[in-house]
Amino acid sequence: MNAPLDIEWRISPEQVEYPEALAEMERRNATVQAGNDKELIWLLEHPPLYTAGTSSDPAELLSQSFPVYDTGRGGRHTYHGPGQRVGYVILDLKKRNSDVRGYVHAMEAWVIAALAEFGVAARAVEGRVGIWCDTPDGQEAKIGAIGIRIRKWVTMHGFSVNIDPDLSHFGGIIPCGISEFPVTSLAQLGIAVSLQEFDEALQKTVGGFLKAIDQA
Repeated sequence: MNAPLDIEWRISPEQVEYPEALAEMERRNATVQAGNDKELIWLLEHPPLYTAGTSSDPAELLSQSFPVYDTGRGGRHTYHGPGQRVGYVILDLKKRNSDVRGYVHAMEAWVIAALAEFGVAARAVEGRVGIWCDTPDGQEAKIGAIGIRIRKWVTMHGFSVNIDPDLSHFGGIIPCGISEFPVTSLAQLGIAVSLQEFDEALQKTVGGFLKAIDQA
């Protein structure tokens, strides 16, 4: 199922610098609030960088090998870089279900459904941020992150999923403040998936996400 016609589905073919993406999200958030623009689902890649959420602890930034950007989203430190699919979602919850927790759970379920298209049994874990799965050796690892901001009931930011990034780059932070578990990717799981193929899985499964956040 494709996104409805009243939602713009955008895929950026080139890497997008983080300040540029943040400025575009801020602009689109304002125009959607004002009723002057379509809602947006934007899929992109960033060059290597770290972002700091509103709950970030400076002690969890272990390296400044890459630029570090403060952001208004919830959560702690996150890495973004090539080989990772980032999804920024700008939706008006005033005309949907104005339930922040429900929105986050619905986004988690969307990412999990997209991963299931490639045979990955991913899951959300209560009390632990992100999307989780088991590695071939049976170790639990993080394959995706969720971080959102809501301004006047219009959402910003969204999710990231590790397709085939350089996992060593995560060593510069304690991802989302969780040090006990490693980070993984589809490539590390032995699953060869292109960004385009993952985008197609997201588009195929987006209907469940939108239905979950619709008003009853």
